[in-house]
Formats: sequence, structure tokens, C-alpha cells
Amino acid sequence: PAEHGLDDGQRLTLLEGVTFQVFHTPGHSPGSVSFLYGNQLFGGDVLFKLSVGRTDLPGGSQRDLMDSIHGKLFDLPDDTIVYPGHGPKTTIGYEREHNPYV
Repeated sequence: PAEHGLDDGQRLTLLEGVTFQVFHTPGHSPGSVSFLYGNQLFGGDVLFKLSVGRTDLPGGSQRDLMDSIHGKLFDLPDDTIVYPGHGPKTTIGYEREHNPYV
């Protein structure tokens, strides 16, 4: 179990006033979260360049993944840079226009 829970929309302030906004982005796994800092999104295994996270593992859900992408991440500005858990960075605008999985 997690030592500390994170709530959707919560703001985490780290040293020197750096603040991240928490987005609950389930789909790849039930507890997936993404962190937004300015126009930079650290998205874990939800959205990749021209792909999306796997949903065939225990707790994964294709419907939840699409809800996370369309209902939260795609609400961000086009120039938001996405740093996935692995692979190259991308932007919300590029994925909205070119990603065949969404």
C-alpha cells in the first residue's frame, strides 16, 4: 500500500517552491497519476508518442485509459510537453492530432 495518497487536483510543493499538480489518470493501472509542472507533464504509462499505455495487466482498463486521456490530458494546452515513463517526449497537440490510438 502507498505511504501517502494523492488526490486528483492536489498541488505538491517541493523545495524552493516548485509546485506540481496531480492528475489521477487510471487505465494502465488503477492508481496511475500524472504530474504537471508549468507546461510539462510527467505522464507515466498513460500517453506515449503515437501510442498509449498497456491495459492488459491486472487492474488495467481501456475505458479508464481513454477517459484519462480525453477527459484530463487532452484538456491541457496543445504546447504541453509530455514526458512519458519511457520513450521520446511529445506534446498534447501532436498526440491529439496524430496518435492513432486515441
